[in-house]
Amino acid sequence: MNLEIGRSEWTPENGYPYTVMSPEKPWWRPRASALRTRAFTTLVLIDFLSITVSFLIAALLHGQFGADRVWLVLLAVLLPVYLVTALNAHAYAAANLQDPFRAIAKGVQALVIAISAVILVAFCVRASEGFPRLLVAIGSVFAMMTMIAARYMFVKRMVSIIGGNPFSVILICESDQPVPPGVFSVMISPESFFDPEKHDPVMYDRLAKSLESADRVVVACDPARRTAWAHALKGANIQSEIVAPELHNLAPLGLGNHGSATTIVIAHGPLGLFERFMKRGFDFSLALATVIALLPILAVIAILVKLDSPGPVFFKQTRIGRGNQMFKMLKFRSMRVLETDHAGNRSASRDDDRITRVGKVIRRTSMDELPQLLNVLKGEMSIVGPRPHALGSRAADKLFWEVDTRYWHRHAAKPGLTGLAQVRGYRGATVHESDLSNRLQADLEYLDTWSIWRDLVIIAMTFRVLLHRNAF
Repeated sequence: MNLEIGRSEWTPENGYPYTVMSPEKPWWRPRASALRTRAFTTLVLIDFLSITVSFLIAALLHGQFGADRVWLVLLAVLLPVYLVTALNAHAYAAANLQDPFRAIAKGVQALVIAISAVILVAFCVRASEGFPRLLVAIGSVFAMMTMIAARYMFVKRMVSIIGGNPFSVILICESDQPVPPGVFSVMISPESFFDPEKHDPVMYDRLAKSLESADRVVVACDPARRTAWAHALKGANIQSEIVAPELHNLAPLGLGNHGSATTIVIAHGPLGLFERFMKRGFDFSLALATVIALLPILAVIAILVKLDSPGPVFFKQTRIGRGNQMFKMLKFRSMRVLETDHAGNRSASRDDDRITRVGKVIRRTSMDELPQLLNVLKGEMSIVGPRPHALGSRAADKLFWEVDTRYWHRHAAKPGLTGLAQVRGYRGATVHESDLSNRLQADLEYLDTWSIWRDLVIIAMTFRVLLHRNAF
């Protein structure tokens, strides 16, 4: 973190003698409150534009743009319903505008609920006879696709679009403590203006004024003073956190309670019954429909694999699945039989001499992975989840679990055909340790933030990386 020592904020007039350390900001940079207003209004306009343009295109395709203006009435009802639903779903909340996937999930969730509500009302008031069902279906699909792309691009480029970062994170760091990793808007050394162990109203007033523009405050302090800081910040009306480096290796997911004892949650366990039913039903339905739709293509690939080189059509390899249980994963064979690496000790490289002519094509287009739909139907895999690895997979000549002991954590869910790591571009050979750590971090993030909406977003984004530079 490159921070410069800023000016002292203490003067005899203001009476707040604390030192702020932050990058020097131009005088013309907007305040955080103004930037948050810009972010909110801009995203509302983007959502409204996405929905309006999508239904306009649907009306043009359906031939109802000029002759029948019912689509305008539909929009006039849908837009305010969507806005109310999105606000209720926290689709514009600060926490959800800092992660593009959460922003997309909340927006799409609100859109689905709003469209369903409009259809339900139309049915209840018996207006469904003149209801343009095909137009609604086309417009809804277009709106979801447009909203996914628009929200992703906006959140990724929000700082440049609105002219600054609207979210302020303040670090209160005692002088004898190391600066924790991360990016902070402002750093405060508290010794000269606030002592959490003294219950002084004037000091609390100073603390409140120094934090009034912040969205979040992080405290790095001596362990003996954590309780005092906790008491001081519980009434500050701001999200407050205390750095505890000793918890890093535990990678806690949150806090729980057992009786009167506070516990650290280190694993959530399986999804709830309804969530498991929903995810399994979604996986089975989509896998079955895809197999039926692609049956001719699967047959052609099988014939080409058989004709290109002697050996079986399918390549079976032992992979690690949910709960660290092993299973046989299916792929179309893309290498010569005598040179096939069943243990996975050697990752495929760009000019790998083991790959057949047909194998090069199906690997580059990811079509060699299609037989894993059968693993999904059998319940061994999911459509979305951490990609399963071979037992001998290595990064920088180390087994994956030797690189990072958290590797085993990713097996709390079924492995997937695609996953968060894949849509972020983390695929191909693991030459360096970072090649694994990047994938592992994405897999653990997926496990902690799973939702059916995020699965839909990841599936949609998978088509963008099917032809990837690391696919060989």
